[in-house]
Amino acid sequence: MNPTLERLKLIFLAIFAVLTVAMMIWQVGWIWPRQSCEKDHKWWDDSQRACAQPVLISDITGRVIADPQARAEALKALGKEK
Repeated sequence: MNPTLERLKLIFLAIFAVLTVAMMIWQVGWIWPRQSCEKDHKWWDDSQRACAQPVLISDITGRVIADPQARAEALKALGKEK
């Protein structure tokens, strides 16, 4: 076979292999952590690749949400439905 075609075939196979490995690294390092974070009703930060636990302001300040419907909606937003 023509040596140029053989070399071109190997170049394309190498590019394909590198792209496949890069996609697996992206999937394992960025996509799966984001999906598991969002599944747990937490906040995902793309810039730092960090998963953060949302906190109610009433938990920080000690003030209680007086309206039961508003409190239920806040807990629902955090994934702490009762």
